[in-house]
Amino acid sequence: MHSYPNLLTEASLGSLKLPNRAVLSPMTRTSAEPNGLANHRMIRYYQRFAKGGFGLIITEGLYPDAVQSQSYLNQPGMANDQQAASWKPVIEAVHREGSKIIAQLMHAGALVQHERFVPVAPSAVKPVGAMLEDHGGSGEFATPRELTQPQIKQTIQDFAQAALRAKAAGFDGVEIHAANGYLLDQFITDYTNRRTDEYGGSMENRIRIVVEVLEAIRAAVGPDYIVGVRVSQGKVNDFHHKWAQGVEDAKTIFGKLSGASPSYIHTTEYKAYAPAFAEGETTLAELAATYGGVPVIANGKLGEPAVAERILASGHAHFVAIGTSALVNPDWVNKARAGTELRPFDHQFLQPIATIREDEVLI
Repeated sequence: MHSYPNLLTEASLGSLKLPNRAVLSPMTRTSAEPNGLANHRMIRYYQRFAKGGFGLIITEGLYPDAVQSQSYLNQPGMANDQQAASWKPVIEAVHREGSKIIAQLMHAGALVQHERFVPVAPSAVKPVGAMLEDHGGSGEFATPRELTQPQIKQTIQDFAQAALRAKAAGFDGVEIHAANGYLLDQFITDYTNRRTDEYGGSMENRIRIVVEVLEAIRAAVGPDYIVGVRVSQGKVNDFHHKWAQGVEDAKTIFGKLSGASPSYIHTTEYKAYAPAFAEGETTLAELAATYGGVPVIANGKLGEPAVAERILASGHAHFVAIGTSALVNPDWVNKARAGTELRPFDHQFLQPIATIREDEVLI
């Protein structure tokens, strides 16, 4: 029996009462039906983590509109009522185990890995890097079309409508994916955003769309519903990217987000406990807590419970999100409580969840 007084202590996140501070990180799994519906495999997949002790689960990214936001084939959606309803059995399975579940809403922007439509982005800038073979991509990305201002306004409303569907389906909250190189992060990033209007140029302008998405969702779902936002520097196609102005950019980003009343900020870095920039010792999670003024979920190489406990004890984060370590240890929380040895991560577990066996439901 191990003692992790911060990690395994009951906590509140807004209106949510949680049994611990361990969060399942959102991870792309590409195992929905071709039409974006959640399925029985996904019920089993998410139920495993609830059974394993995670107090809060954040889903993989759900695309918010059926026109231009889907990044991956077999990605689940929240673009219509049928897709929303398909998540009800997943939500019910998680709730039966005593956990809460949040829907992450994600617009691909330029990072589209199929040929169903021409991608859109802040500017007509071809993404660096290559598509992700683990999730069905191959070769270089296509050059996107630049979004018009009316299309930006429509995208903001698409996020708000998707949030309403998620709330109606029974999700305990939503998280806006403004990280890892997808659409909202493409607005934040200097080299993918070459606009000269109010959505481009300075960091104050580049963060504007994320603020407006948060404001639109808050207006739609009400003041008490959980609405979080995920932020990163690195991207799935540009792992080592850093904000050009360092701490000043962080101050602007987190300060502006704070003004839109998010329930929490979710930071993700390669190592959550490492300095965010070459100059200084401050982590991205600490910067978010300092300038955002709301609870922070930290993600990045926190798979060892002792490491997760340390970042919580430091006060730099209020919750920890566990990703790849949870894939091989869906009972990660229970193992941390019991002091049981964790299985090491193997790359095969990044594959879609279609291979989950029936006997893997029970932990």
